[in-house]
Amino acid sequence: MSKKVNKTMIGVFVIGALILLMAAVVVFGSGDLFKRTSKFILYFDGSVKGLSVGAPVTFRGVNIGTVKDISLIYDSKAGTVTLPVIVEIEQDLIKGTPSFGDLDGDKKLIALGLRGKLDVQSFLTGQLMISFDFYPNKPAKLRGIILKGYPELPTLPISPDIFETMNDLPIKDIAKNLEATVQGINKLVNSNEIPKSLYDLQGTLQETKGAMHSVSLLSEYLEQHPESLLKGKVEQ
Repeated sequence: MSKKVNKTMIGVFVIGALILLMAAVVVFGSGDLFKRTSKFILYFDGSVKGLSVGAPVTFRGVNIGTVKDISLIYDSKAGTVTLPVIVEIEQDLIKGTPSFGDLDGDKKLIALGLRGKLDVQSFLTGQLMISFDFYPNKPAKLRGIILKGYPELPTLPISPDIFETMNDLPIKDIAKNLEATVQGINKLVNSNEIPKSLYDLQGTLQETKGAMHSVSLLSEYLEQHPESLLKGKVEQ
């Protein structure tokens, strides 16, 4: 006699299969499984205030990746602080160049002048991003600090103009003016004068429409009875 099938075990297998199916849909649907990405490390000397994880990484304005991690290394002997930033580059977004993540390809790109630098993402919020471009006349400054096995890409010194520009922006004044404008619009919209003005305007339009209609009728009458116009001139 065959053993009775355990309904609990069947339920567990069915639920497990559904979970695996949902996970497959999420992975395959997002396309992350097929993305070819490479991670690199960049070192910055000065402040990276405004740069956050998830910030875009661009090449001449084209988004090619994102910032994945920001950390800090303090050298007690030298008394210096370096700020390693890990970025993830989508290789499929870059075509016709040596492959990112390939050692020889990276060396070729660096030799061509590939450098990364901090750039302003939004003057209003003060957010920064990392932008790449070719600067063949700028020396390739590499730290040679191996961290998590990621290859290093050279960076340009942080320009103090970035922070000076953001500090010079009258953010508080802009916000104050914007708030005053919104309050003015809100007051105008909720004012009792608007319905009255609209009512008066409607009355004026109706009167104008009536006057135009009267002029039109008079014009038609004169066209049909020109003698009345002549009669009026004779009487004068």
